[in-house]
Parts: sequence; structure tokens; C-alpha cells
Amino acid sequence: MKFLPAVLLSLALGLFLALPLRAETVLSKYLSEVPADALVPGADGYGPVRADQPVAPVLKGEETVGWAFVTSDFVSTTGYSGKPIHTMVAVDADAKVIGVKLVKHSEPIVLIGIPDSKMQALAAGYAGLDLVAEAKSGGTAHDLDIISGATVTVMVIDDSVVRAGLKVARALGLGGLSPDAASHEPQFELNPDAKAANDWMTLEGDGTLRRLSLDVGQVNAAFAALGDPRSDARALTEPADTTFIEMQAALVSHPAIARALLGEAEAKNVAAWLAPGDHAIAVAGRGLYSFKGSGYVRGGIFDRIVLIQDDVSVRFRDRMHKRIVSLAAEGAPAFTEADLFKIPADTGFDPAKPFRIQLLVHREVGPIEKLFTTFDLGYQLPEKYLRAVARAPVEATEADTAVADVASRDEAAAHQALWKRIWLDKKSSIVVTAAMLAVLTLVFFFQTFATRNARAFFWFRMTFLTVTLVFLGWYANAQLSVVNLMALFGALISGFSWQAFLLDPLTFILWFAVAAAMLFWGRGAYCGWLCPFGALQEITNRIARALHVPQWTLPWGLHERLWPIKYILFLGLFGISLMSIEQAEHLAEVEPFKTAIVLKFVRAWPFVAYALALLAAGLFVERFYCRYLCPLGAALAIPARLRMFDWLKRYRECGHPCQTCANQCPVQAIHPTGEINPNECVDCLHCQVLYQSKTICPVVIKKMKRRDAVGTAVPRNLTGHPNSPQSQPAE
Repeated sequence: MKFLPAVLLSLALGLFLALPLRAETVLSKYLSEVPADALVPGADGYGPVRADQPVAPVLKGEETVGWAFVTSDFVSTTGYSGKPIHTMVAVDADAKVIGVKLVKHSEPIVLIGIPDSKMQALAAGYAGLDLVAEAKSGGTAHDLDIISGATVTVMVIDDSVVRAGLKVARALGLGGLSPDAASHEPQFELNPDAKAANDWMTLEGDGTLRRLSLDVGQVNAAFAALGDPRSDARALTEPADTTFIEMQAALVSHPAIARALLGEAEAKNVAAWLAPGDHAIAVAGRGLYSFKGSGYVRGGIFDRIVLIQDDVSVRFRDRMHKRIVSLAAEGAPAFTEADLFKIPADTGFDPAKPFRIQLLVHREVGPIEKLFTTFDLGYQLPEKYLRAVARAPVEATEADTAVADVASRDEAAAHQALWKRIWLDKKSSIVVTAAMLAVLTLVFFFQTFATRNARAFFWFRMTFLTVTLVFLGWYANAQLSVVNLMALFGALISGFSWQAFLLDPLTFILWFAVAAAMLFWGRGAYCGWLCPFGALQEITNRIARALHVPQWTLPWGLHERLWPIKYILFLGLFGISLMSIEQAEHLAEVEPFKTAIVLKFVRAWPFVAYALALLAAGLFVERFYCRYLCPLGAALAIPARLRMFDWLKRYRECGHPCQTCANQCPVQAIHPTGEINPNECVDCLHCQVLYQSKTICPVVIKKMKRRDAVGTAVPRNLTGHPNSPQSQPAE
């Protein structure tokens, strides 16, 4: 608790320093920092920033070759750090990206784990991106390159470049894109009173149903047009007129169409399935190729079809899917598959506007290589199912407010869609992490039972730590860091947003679990069980013990004086973060987590040497880094005394005179006087194993001897009376 005043003083100072800060206009700031030729090769300057939009012309002599802007001026670019990722982009008159430069970010993994040149190269790779094609494809016309260890950051950059680029192109009318077309066109909505025909042929004829029909010859020709000679060897051998796929679709969120295709009862089920604002399409298919495939069984996503409308794209998942048992329309053909797909309200889908269902067709050309081509099924709901929406006159100031509100909602929806997409993509990892937390919670609540068998508990702990290291650490990169705490504090004083922290699901879940565990057990639940680097230290130490590497026990006086080092490191980093978060994140390299866990030792040799040196020290002094150097452990230890319960059981004799637990504690967290220091305890539960040991704990041994002595004593008589017949000698 002696560190608490210093922490409170640092917090107060940070708030004082942060309050008066105001960011200047983002574009104007970077126009003076980024030379024009660094953004667009051959350019020699910028023109003045436009009055109506935060964009500036890129000049080559007197000619305007493009328009420069910063993504954070148009869309939310908040990364995992909680701060914006500023990317400067230039687009030309044809709405093609002609230059991209990553100018500012505070992403921890990028700052201290991945070379800046790699991120700059990734950003520069967006040059040549065709925004017109992106508008038509719903932002899916390009491939997304992922850098290992920086998935969230790359996805934020990609999302912001595409969406901000489309906004600028539409605002300036580049490439034929226009922002005003929609506002001047008449608006329509579904007409619930419209009627639909009951027979399949009429529904096809009036456009209620739309069809995509491909034969084998068309598909072979499409792959041959890709120009890859390997495709010819894998061409389909069926007759050219054989049906490859016939796929038909209809918008069944219109009640009349749902009743016509599915029947009255199933139409009611569809209406109950859809939330307000949701829509749904029915898709039926037959032929050699399945529009569903089997990918959704493994990953929960239908990877062969995607719905595209303008720059909105909807990819369907298993939770957005229902099977159609039978089709009710008269004369409906026999299909091998028929399904319903929900379009959530937050996607921005407009049922009155044209859309298309893009079908992805693949062909294997090698053991692990495939070629892909796409075909489109276009759909426009017939006019008879629509009705015009009357426009109410709005004052200019009210219109401006309405536009701002819509833009704000659109931006929030886009950011929400991004983190939701990330969570869905990591669904399996989230399930495994939740299972680990559930198991650990049960162990802590029923620790007496869990630690009853010393050998079984040892192997359980080693198995759990191995899963922590391999799965949470090396596979999922879910290693918490003091950098996360500094990012959280920075977000609290500059405008907190949950969505920034939701971009990394496992880290978010672990921090939430740590916060909950602090109330019950202190810092040990994380440090002792869920920290991948801590698990790596303990596992390597156990291997060293098996190889008879000598173990060093530091004298208590020296050990106690080494404890404060980690607190000094944490307070130093925290204080520096108040002045410069970037500098603090660089100095946070005192943590070897990124080297040993996130980057798996694939890094420059000084970082690898430092991490290996700490692990080497841990071979002789178990969890050497955790005990004396870990700033994250110090940050979690400060509020450790706020826990609500003392779960670790002790005897009166512990420390007076028994020193067994103190001598055997793996991290020397038990004082010679017998009490456990919650700031240093990692909740390994070894003391609870000893607490029940019939061969090690003197108190238990003494009780066992007393019980055995009582049990083996011969009673004087069974009734308790010395003169009873049973006590008399036989005659």
C-alpha cells in the first residue's frame, strides 16, 4: 500500500496534463510533415485545403494529379491502442489510389514488435486500388494481406482506406461516383399490401424470382480465361451442356413473397425470425455445384456466396441461416438445396435498391492451391412490391443535423461491424478461452478437492500451463502487457470507447476475467495460470529440475529487497506514458512478451538474447522475471489487497514453528512468520497441496498419529463400567 499515494499522484498529474490538449485538424498537420513526393512519386507540393472537405490537391507543377486526405478525418480509425491510426491517402480523378502513407499510430504490437518498414510497405501496397470497383463489389474487390501478429491493426487500416476513399471519391465526384444521386432519387420502401402470384412460373416471369444458370462449358471457359495452364488439366469432363449450377433467389422479407414461396405457416416463422429492420433472401439450387459448400460446417461461414449492394457486402454465417423444408409455390422444381439467409439491420441493406448475390467457384490446381472465379445473380425487387416514401420538407439547419446524425450512425455501425466480424472470425478461439476460464474458476472454488491428490494436481497444472503457452500464447497471441494498461489509461483521459478494446476478443476477455478475479483472488489467477510467459518460465524450470539443474533460493533479506524493482519499473513506465505514450511503449521492451510469445523469438538478436537471458535465470530461480522485473505483475499487485476473500487455508502453526510451506513456495511469497503476501503470490496452490499432505505437513502428520493412536487403543470395556461382565477375567 505504500505505493498507492504515488499512483494517485501520477493519475492526478496525468489528468491535469491531458485535459488542456486539443488535436489540430489532422490533414493540415500532416501536410506540413509529409512531402508531396513521399506520398505521390513525382509530385512537388500541395494546394490549399478545400473549404467543404478536409482534402487538398496534390500538385505536379501547376497540374492537380490527385487529392490528398487523412483517413481519420472521414471514418473511425481507432486501433487496439484506443487511438486513431492516421493514414494519408491520395486518389486521382478516376478514383484510383495513387499513394498511401502510414503517418501516425500508437499500436503496441507495431511499435515494439513489427518493423515499421513492414507496415509502411503494407500501406503503400494500396496504391492502385480502384475505388470504383470497390464501390461495385462492396469493398471486396481487393485481397487483404495480413501481417502475423498485427491482424487487428491491418484490418483497421484496410477498412479505413477503403471506406474513407469511397467517401472522398463520392464527395468529389471522382471516377463517376456521386454522393447526391441517392438524395435526389425518389425513395421507396416495401409495400406490405402488395400481392404475389402463387405459381412458380409467374413468379419467375414477373421478376419476383431471379435465376443464375451455368453449364459446364461456361465454367470451363471462365477458368480458361484466367490464363493459368494448370486449370486446363483440371477442367470438368462432363458434357458441356450439363448443368453446373442453377441458382434462384427471392427477397422473402416481403410478406407476400414469403407466403407465395414458403406457405402461410413458414412465412409467419420467417417474420418471427427477423428482428425489426432485418431482411431475408431465399436461395435454392441444383446441379453439380453447391452454393453452400461445406465450409460453414467447419467455420460457420458460407464462403461461396456473398450479397453485395453498392459498397455494402454481407457474408452469411450459420446463425443467419435456416433450411427450407419445402417450397409451397405451385410448379416449383425439385432443388437439391434450399435455404433462408438473414440480412441484419445494421448492414445498411436497402431492399428497394438492386443487389446481387456473388457466387464463388473454385478449382483445385495443386495439392493446396486453388483458382477462383465469380458469377453474379442480379436482383431487383419488382416495382409492384414497393411504394414511394414522401419527403418531408426540412429546414437547412435541421437537414444538416440530420445528415450529421446519419453519418454518425453509419460510422458507429461500420465500426461495430468491424469488431463483430473479428469476434465471429475468432469464435473457436473464444470458446476455448472461455472453457479454460471456466475450468480454472472451478479449480479455485473447489481448491480443497482439486489439490487433494498431489500427483494428479501437478500434472493438471502442467497441462493447463502448456495449453496457456501453446494456445493462448503462441497460437492466439493473447499475452497481456503493461502496454494494455497504458492504452486503457490513455483512452480514459482522451475519450473512452468500448469498441476500440473489442477489436481484440481474447485480450478483452482476459482483461475482463482479470478484473473479476482481482475481487476474489488477487493477481495470482492471471500471473500463475493464464500468463503465457509465466507458463513458459515454469515449464522450462520444471524441465531444468528434471535434468538436475541446481535451484537457488535467495536469502530472505535479499529476496525482499528485490521485490520493489518491478514496482519502480511500472511507476516509471506509467509516468513516462503521461508525457509520451510512444516512448513508454518502446521502454516497455523490459517485458520480453512480444519477443518470446507474440513473435516466437523471430526477431533481432538483442531482443532474443534478452528474453533467453531471463529464461536462463529462471532455470535456477523459478519465475525469476515474475518475482523481480515484471511491471505488469506490479500493476496487478497494487490493488491485490482489495480482494474480498482469503481462500488459501493456513494452520496456526504455519510459521510458528513450521516453515515447510515457506521453504517450498515456488516464488517465496510466504513470509518466515507464516503469512502469505498477496502482492507476490501467484496462486499456484502448492501450499494447499501441502496443507493436506499426510507425508509432508507436520500438522497433518500429528493429527494422523493422534487419530491412529486413538483408533488402536484397547478400551477397558465396551459399556464404560469397570465392573461390567465383559471386563471380568474368565474363570
